[in-house]
Amino acid sequence: MVLSGPPHPRAHEELRRITGLSQEAFERLYWTDRLAYDRGDLTGLAFWRKFVSDAGLGLSDHEITQLNHWDARMWSTVNQETLAWHKQLKEHGLRTGILSNMGDSVLEVILEKFAWIEDFDVLIWSYQHGMVKPDRAIYELLLDRLGAAPEETLFLDDKLENIEGARHLGIQGLQFSTVDQLRQDLISSGMDAWLPLPA
Repeated sequence: MVLSGPPHPRAHEELRRITGLSQEAFERLYWTDRLAYDRGDLTGLAFWRKFVSDAGLGLSDHEITQLNHWDARMWSTVNQETLAWHKQLKEHGLRTGILSNMGDSVLEVILEKFAWIEDFDVLIWSYQHGMVKPDRAIYELLLDRLGAAPEETLFLDDKLENIEGARHLGIQGLQFSTVDQLRQDLISSGMDAWLPLPA
């Protein structure tokens, strides 16, 4: 929810349609094992098989495959404003990275659809390392790959617990909501002295 946009509405509708669950029941089950999926404890298909089993649904293998497909599609929207800001950062000679809680099936779609991923210097996908935000070790891995000290690193995330995890290591963190809010936060924190403001 920084480089990506809101979940794709049609994909979410398809997930609800296939499962036939209420919004409340779907969301509760969806998030129960999501960190296990992002950590690599479950593959995408295993995540959905467990979801279907826990929900008591008698879905076919084809329907489970479709759930996995639409789930990956749901997270493949883009925030063009933050991508444009990333281009500004690179033009200023700054190193950038993506640190994402990401499962295998979702990543397959992301890499297939978005060539701009390769414009980042460091790519850390949680399931490939067996750890997730806000685990301390995943931020340490990020710093090592970037070759940066915590105090000279800015971390953006939409979830406060992930920001707090980064701050525990001395990383500067800002909770992201919109580019307009990011611009204000950069100014109020004084980071605009060394970072270009989003255009």
